[in-house]
Amino acid sequence: MEVERVQTLASHGKLHELPSHYIRPAHERPENSEALEGVKVPVISLSQPRELLVKEIFEASKEWGFFVIKDHGVSPDLIKKVQAVGVEFFDQPQEIKEKNSNDPSKGAFEGYGTKMIKQDDQKVEWVDYYFHLMAPPSKVNHDVWPQNTTYREVTEEYNKEVLRLQDEIFRLLSEGLGLEKETLRTHMGGDDIEVEMKINMYPPCPQPELALGVEPHTGMSALTVLVPNDVLGLQCWKDGNWISVDYFPDGIYIHVGDQIEVLSNGMYKSILHRSLVNKEKTRMSWAVFCVPPGQKTVGPLPELVNEENPAKYTAKTFDEYRYRKINKLPQ
Repeated sequence: MEVERVQTLASHGKLHELPSHYIRPAHERPENSEALEGVKVPVISLSQPRELLVKEIFEASKEWGFFVIKDHGVSPDLIKKVQAVGVEFFDQPQEIKEKNSNDPSKGAFEGYGTKMIKQDDQKVEWVDYYFHLMAPPSKVNHDVWPQNTTYREVTEEYNKEVLRLQDEIFRLLSEGLGLEKETLRTHMGGDDIEVEMKINMYPPCPQPELALGVEPHTGMSALTVLVPNDVLGLQCWKDGNWISVDYFPDGIYIHVGDQIEVLSNGMYKSILHRSLVNKEKTRMSWAVFCVPPGQKTVGPLPELVNEENPAKYTAKTFDEYRYRKINKLPQ
């Protein structure tokens, strides 16, 4: 079945009005839900004293569920290389990209993709993407990775840095809750935690005021480790308003996801966020999702549950959680 790629649609240069399935309902349109100005997201240096760092991460995760880290030790050159090999894939001729296409209808989620219309009234997002696992090694299939030039070499180097950062963030979040450092990582699956790369490509859009690159959602992962290009678009929901996230050239953006909210029994917040698109420029982001293995049961940590603070969530396997989330069933 032929898939309509957003990049192909946008590249024709003759598209002046959006096809109806990209036009969001009135209440979701950016023109009707503008971001609050003057509010800044938390920016946290990992080089500060531990006690202060734990406090700042705790407060940001409790109040926002989102923060930007700096002084993180990831080389700016490596981040540029990761972005360059991602751009290189999307710059290839269409017939080359299609060789890497996925097929979610057959359970083949890894590869080059675009959201399909399943129902006549369904609205879809203005984005193409590339999705694949980076860890653990037993789950990685390099055959579904982009085959262009140095993609594998660069991405494997970046994966090592993401794993280091992921583990450190888990430790800081654990300490903020008064727990042993390894608590959250252990309850997420330890060395079996799955690390997923998703490169999002949002081409120029003729009517960005009517469309969304990513609709409002919270991440089903534990953490998302994200770097964008310099085209703005990410917005976070806080205190009843959308907040635009600035571009930080050397920053790495951390989203707290649903699994951390569940484990912390609601002490930490899974951030509701969305992505806008641009009329003139291509926006891209490199999102790495850190998720538990499918059969791992995730529920509120016993240490955080008592008579005054009963469990707010039902424990279930991540596979079940993911199924319910995707199918919009109650958790």
